[in-house]
Amino acid sequence: MNSFVHKTLVVQLQAGDTDRFSVLAHLSYDAADPFAVTVVFSHDGRVLARWQLDREMLGDALRRPVGVGDVRMRPETRGMWRELRMEFLGDARPDGGRHHAVVFAWAPGFAAFLRETYDVVPQGCEEVRVDDFLADVIAGS
Repeated sequence: MNSFVHKTLVVQLQAGDTDRFSVLAHLSYDAADPFAVTVVFSHDGRVLARWQLDREMLGDALRRPVGVGDVRMRPETRGMWRELRMEFLGDARPDGGRHHAVVFAWAPGFAAFLRETYDVVPQGCEEVRVDDFLADVIAGS
């Protein structure tokens, strides 16, 4: 069985007060890190940002607002269009503020990706291999 899931979706990025523009969101899931979903945003072959998100939080965000701090997500409806709104706060800017971006994604696309991850590691069956984790921590010190 394949322990990886990958999907690329076109999403809409809004940075600051700008209009939305299309970028790619490369979603990946690895059963070796069963709680995490990695999202890499790119445009014209350049990586704009890379975020690691909690898989459960991402699933919850399709139904209700979630998150505090640097990542906040919530479902939104625009007519018949169901979106997932993801708000990211980044590093500090020279003016004392923080970089800020909002990504709007087609919610059914994210839901389909999550269903594929649940085929690899069912929800609630995630395991953390403590011995492997401790060996990695000790090796890194």
